[in-house]
This record gives sequence, structure tokens and C-alpha cells, in this order.
Amino acid sequence: MTYEFERYLNVRNATGPSFGPDGERLSFRLDTTGTSQVWRLGEPNGWPQQLTFEDEPITLASWSPERDELVFSMDEGGNERAQLFRLDGDGETITPLTDTPEAKHYWGGWNSDGSQFAFASNRREQSVFDVYVQDRDATGDDAERVYEGDSWLSPVGWSPDDDRLAVIEMHSGSDYDVYVLDLETGELDHLTPHEEDVRYNAINWGPEGDALYLVTDRGEDTRYLARLDIDTLELDVVEEGGDWNVEGLTLDEDTGRFVYERNVDGYSELTVGELTGETTFREFPTPNLPRGVAGGVSFDPDAERFAIAATGSAENTNVFVVDVETGETERWTDAATAGIPTSSFVRPKLVHYESFDDREIPAFFSVPDDATPGETPVIVDIHGGPQAQRRPTFHAVKQYFLNRGYAYFEPNVRGSAGYGTAYTKLDDVDKRMDSVADIEAGVEWLHDQKAIDPDSVVAMGGSYGGFMVLACLTEYPDLWAAGVDIVGIANFVTFLENTGEWRREHREAEYGSLEDDRELLESISPIHKADRIDAPLLVLHGANDPRVPVGEAEQIVETVAERGVPVEKLIFEDEGHGFSKLENRIEAYTTVAEFLDEHV
Repeated sequence: MTYEFERYLNVRNATGPSFGPDGERLSFRLDTTGTSQVWRLGEPNGWPQQLTFEDEPITLASWSPERDELVFSMDEGGNERAQLFRLDGDGETITPLTDTPEAKHYWGGWNSDGSQFAFASNRREQSVFDVYVQDRDATGDDAERVYEGDSWLSPVGWSPDDDRLAVIEMHSGSDYDVYVLDLETGELDHLTPHEEDVRYNAINWGPEGDALYLVTDRGEDTRYLARLDIDTLELDVVEEGGDWNVEGLTLDEDTGRFVYERNVDGYSELTVGELTGETTFREFPTPNLPRGVAGGVSFDPDAERFAIAATGSAENTNVFVVDVETGETERWTDAATAGIPTSSFVRPKLVHYESFDDREIPAFFSVPDDATPGETPVIVDIHGGPQAQRRPTFHAVKQYFLNRGYAYFEPNVRGSAGYGTAYTKLDDVDKRMDSVADIEAGVEWLHDQKAIDPDSVVAMGGSYGGFMVLACLTEYPDLWAAGVDIVGIANFVTFLENTGEWRREHREAEYGSLEDDRELLESISPIHKADRIDAPLLVLHGANDPRVPVGEAEQIVETVAERGVPVEKLIFEDEGHGFSKLENRIEAYTTVAEFLDEHV
């Protein structure tokens, strides 16, 4: 049985769990209304109470540790300039905590009694982020700037005695630093001096306040769990990464209980444990969660349970609560599937194919159960980032096209995250087009699959994936029946000139700089090879996009249209880097479906 696209886009997802201070109530974000809002539950599978009723999606919600209230963040029209708000636990009163709509605000956490919170903002200067502390009673812009930065700083947690903040500095997507800010003296101590690029993520204070527990790839290809001593700066391994990255550490500083994820070829494998020494721990039973991806851990006040969001390729995202000691797992939310039976959802196969240099490229490959040999069209869906990873999560658009008879191919080309530092750097700067060649090799692999029609291959992708679509159409024009570019980059020079000031330095670290690499940036920009595009092209974009400005869409559409190639453009005036509102998602992806029906 086939279902309308609107049904698939009404499949709901529950994410971002946070336990209230009494440990009895759980908040989460749910998109039942069409945008992600804050909801609350007091028991598993109970009737949830909606707490926010905004037109814009809520991007974060965090309960106070002691008061019946939470903080949430929200931007306007997808401009990513998020403001912070305080919401009482019954959802009756919302108090704006920040009032600088031209600036971004990154949540930095509550202190131990919920009397203060920290955040980072680029209020002072658009290209840099300072660290702020604000009383929970203060409103508007009544916050103290506790450190004035000259780069991208972000607080990531208060020390157990509330006198210090852990702070990360992001130089690029693969190069971070860690600091501790003394709130009394204002001194920022650098804990991670290094020369080569190093990532530090998932920063947590240890129970004694003398160390940070984190994941890093310092000295290794994959990330591992480590303890960083604040006084000696020694970094000791707690758990090796091995062949796969350790990710997503959450540690309860009162008990030393923790949860981390190992990313095994895209699939989550969780470890639940408790510190027994500085670098030793005992493990608890593994929770029974859907096979797929899990994360966003929130411990209850006593760390006897934790909440986590989990999803699989054929299972939409829901919130589960796990007993730490027993591993007993209970699903608390029941996000609806719009009446579509879950048995109709298709699970992918994890495959690997050889690229031009004999490198193995991982991909997820899904084929409809009733596919006709040699007649099945296929969508090659390319992720953004580029330091991102296509993982086995629920994807409503994919399931719709599978239901309509398309196969679906999701490669993690070189440059993707999840496969070690060396793999992530294989597409940097002058190696950019090697990742495009990986797509060409993937299409050649698809040609050998018995279900696939070689003349009906579609390139589709968003953000950096949109660039990849345009690059595929210009570099290998004979392979494609159509292309769908969603908020993609057409011209690296104009993209870097016009992207948000806070992002430019980070993007240049990977793509190349305007000052030193302009000729290279021009040579790899699809706009300069648009005369090679023969396949029909659909371009979708948000007018308020701060990452990839809408001018990227306008220039590629104009250039392709001049050649008489079929090209369509759809711009959403109230969206940014992607489509967050249900009515816009319905229009966007219905347009995609109609476009592919016509041309493929």
C-alpha cells in the first residue's frame, strides 16, 4: 500500500529528554504541532502535556536542578540567532532571559542550585563569542560578561563547587582547545596546548572537580575516553577508541556514573558504567534500545536512571528511560507514525564499495521489497557537513520514496565523520574533488546491482551535500537523470564572503581561504562549470539562511536556466538552513516528489 507524502512528514519524533528536579517528570521535544515544542510526561506512555506553543521550533530545553522551571532556546525564521527563555514547570509563564535578537546565544548550563546559568554570545562582535553568566532572575541583557574572547568560545559546564567553568574553543571542525575559567579572578587556564589538530568533545567535570572527563583523538586516529587532570594537564586513557570512535559521554558528577556511545560503522553501541577510580570503572548491563542511533542522555537527580532518545532506520525517534544498575529499559514516549504501519518501513543494508584509489567507502543501501530488476530508480542522498555522517536513523523522506518504488543510497564519502581523523581529512582543501569521485564510484557500484535502472539515478543533498549534488552534475554529467540541491553551495567564493561572520574562519580551515586559495575555490565551484549540467535541476532554499546565503541558489538557477536546461527554484521566506515548519516541509518535499515523477 502506498501513502501520501504528507502522511510520512507527519511521522513524529521525540528527542532531547531532560529530567526535572524531582526526578518524576521528564521533558522532551516533540513535533506533533509541526514544529518541535517542549512537552512533559510524569510516567511512561502517559498523556503528555504540551508546555510551549510557539510558531518557531524549540532547539533546546533544560530543567533547573532545583526549581520547577526550565530554560529553552528559540530563533526566528531559521536565522539561528537563538534567544534564551525561562519556562515554569506548568508551562504557564515564559520569561525572556536574553533580548539581543541580532546575536546568537549558546546554552552553557545551570550552576548546581539553578541560581545562575552560563552562555556564550557574539553580542559584542559578530565574529567572536564571549562567555557570560546571568542570574536566573535577570531578564533582557542583564548578564555579566565574565570573559571576552577573540575566537569561538563556549562554556560547557560548571565545576562541582560552581567557582569555575569548563570552556571549549573551536578553531575548526577538527581542532578544539579546552580551558577552565576561574569566575572569581577571570583567568582562563589553557589545558590542552597542542600543534596538530585535535578534537575534544563531550566535556564533563569529574566528581572531585580536579579533572575533566572527555573524548578526544589526541595522538590517535579514533576518539577515546580520557581523564584530563586540571593541575598537571596529564591526559590518561579511560577507554580506548580502537577501530571506532567513542562519542557522546555524559557523566554524573555526584556519583561518577556515566554513559557513552561507540559509533560502530554508524550504529550506536552504549556503555553504562560507574567510576571506581580516576581511570577505572565498572560496567552495568547494556540497555535494550532500537538498533540504530542513541544519544542525548539525561540522568535523574540520583543517577539511578537516565533518559535517552533512540531511533532506527525503521523506527522513529522516542525517549526511553533506563535503570542504570539493571539495564531495564522502558519507552516513555509514543511518537505517532501517522497511521503508517512500522512494518512497511525498509531497513538498509550496510555496504562498502571501492573508490578510484581502492579505498573502501561505506554506504547504506535500501531497496523496496517489490523492486523490479533493472527498473528501479535510485536516489543518491549525500549528507552535509562535510564532517558529518549518514547513520541508520529514521528518515521520513527516504521511507516515502522507498514506498513509491525508489531505491535509496546513502554514502559516507571521504571527509565524513565517524571513521577516524585521517578519513575525515581526506577531502580537505585541494583534495575536495576526491570526495566527488567517491560518488561517481558509488554510482558505478549501483549499476551492478540487479534492481537498479542505470538511467534513473538521482543526486540529492542538502547544505554541503547540495554542493556535492551540483559538483556531481558538473563533473559526471552523464550519470544523472536529475539533481535536487537543498540549501547548497554553488560558489565557494561568494559562500565564504557572505556566510555568517562567526563561521567564516572555521569553514576556511576546511575548504581553503579567500586570501590564499581563491583560485582553488573558484576551480571547484560548480557555478563555473554549470555549462556541463544536462540533467533537470531543482533548487530549494531558505531566505533567512545564515550559513549558506540564498544567493547561492539564485545564481546557480539563473546560470542553468540561461542554457535552457529544465530548472526549478523554491524559496521559503520564513526558513533558514533547512525547513523546520511542517507546512514548508510538505511543500518542499512534495515539490521534490513531483519533480522526480516528471523527470525520472
